[in-house]
Amino acid sequence: METMDRKAKVALLSVCSNTALIILKTIAGIMSGSVSILSEAIHSSMDLIASIVAFLSVRMSSQPADEEHPYGHGKIENISGLVEGLLIFVAAFLIIKEAVHKISQPSAIDQAAIAIGVMLISALVNTIVSRILYKVAKEEDSLALEADALHLKTDVYTSLGVGIGILLIKLTGNNVLDPVVAILVALLIIKESWNLCSNAFKPLLDNRLSDQEEEMIREAIRKYNGIIIDFHELRTRKSGNMKYVDFDLIVDKDISVEESHALSTKIVRDLEAILSNVNVSIYVKPGNMPNPAE
Repeated sequence: METMDRKAKVALLSVCSNTALIILKTIAGIMSGSVSILSEAIHSSMDLIASIVAFLSVRMSSQPADEEHPYGHGKIENISGLVEGLLIFVAAFLIIKEAVHKISQPSAIDQAAIAIGVMLISALVNTIVSRILYKVAKEEDSLALEADALHLKTDVYTSLGVGIGILLIKLTGNNVLDPVVAILVALLIIKESWNLCSNAFKPLLDNRLSDQEEEMIREAIRKYNGIIIDFHELRTRKSGNMKYVDFDLIVDKDISVEESHALSTKIVRDLEAILSNVNVSIYVKPGNMPNPAE
């Protein structure tokens, strides 16, 4: 299975599961009169839009580089993650708005057993789909799929929270708990939205790779100490699932161009072995090899 096809297929799985859950939650929310379940339906609607965005972005980001986009289309996934985060924030705002209204006018919940059952089904489905998405996201280094997996994982907690809230309402008879649970769900969604937007936005500003990844790069180059004189000006960034690394490599001015090229090729292959989806640019500069006797 090609990488593009694999990412697109799991993204499409998320679209299908969210569509089914919207229908279930909407029916359960109308039957029970629960604002917290209807808030979950709103959340799933935003999830559906986000899943569609993710599906389109993984297909577009997999397109090869062209004349207009010589570095490829990887940042489409970052834009997708940012859009998904903003959509989740909008969902949280709508939930809080409806819940605040319901606090002043609480209503009884009917068909509690059906409502709780739907929440449990939702939690189970999202657990399965989010694990599939997260697995592929890590294997393919896809921010769009990771974002989709993240908010589906949050859906698991919110669905369980709503189900527990409805159970407590039936046990205590306090209908105000319903909108209170909805607000708690919304606050959790806002936290998720912030984390998602932050992670998606950083690569758009060409933030460097993590400390761990940069140290791996340095260690790989240091293995050639004694053959090279030094290296400096290490710069890294990320675009979609592609990592870009460039640095100056100082070699003995007396070695040939062919030898310099062979050495650079070895270093590139070493870096490709420790980092997935990496593009390495090495700028070879002449220097004077230190005299061991000095």
